[in-house]
Amino acid sequence: MGHWTDSIASDRMAVDSEFGDRVRESDFTSQEWGLVMAAVEFEIEGAEDPETARVVADTSQVPQIMPELENVRSQISGMGGAPGGGSAGSGGGVVDSIKGALGLGGDGGDERLETAERLAQEYAGELQERLEDRGKWTRVCAGYGTGE
Repeated sequence: MGHWTDSIASDRMAVDSEFGDRVRESDFTSQEWGLVMAAVEFEIEGAEDPETARVVADTSQVPQIMPELENVRSQISGMGGAPGGGSAGSGGGVVDSIKGALGLGGDGGDERLETAERLAQEYAGELQERLEDRGKWTRVCAGYGTGE
């Protein structure tokens, strides 16, 4: 499969910018979200019919990067910085690191994984909407999988 996303780099940057608000409202820092996005592959399901085709986020690699996200989180906590939204008052720092190392992190890991996957799918929808609004969707679908 070709790198169809290369042809829409400017659209990805615009969606990245617009999507920043959702990331800030989530429990992810921008650095953590960058790691999530690096693990996500975007695909077009049903590209042969642009009317029904849709961009989907393949998040199958995201679970593998969750430990790295926790490392980023503990580094930020260790420096005294609070990550972006939700987990203020969760105890913090050393206790959370020890709990995580022992697998006692509570619902945090699964909840963060679900949030990452949900946000990635929302991002895919925003990307498709932008391509449709800009009149690029049919061309992108036609070039999908051909290396264009």
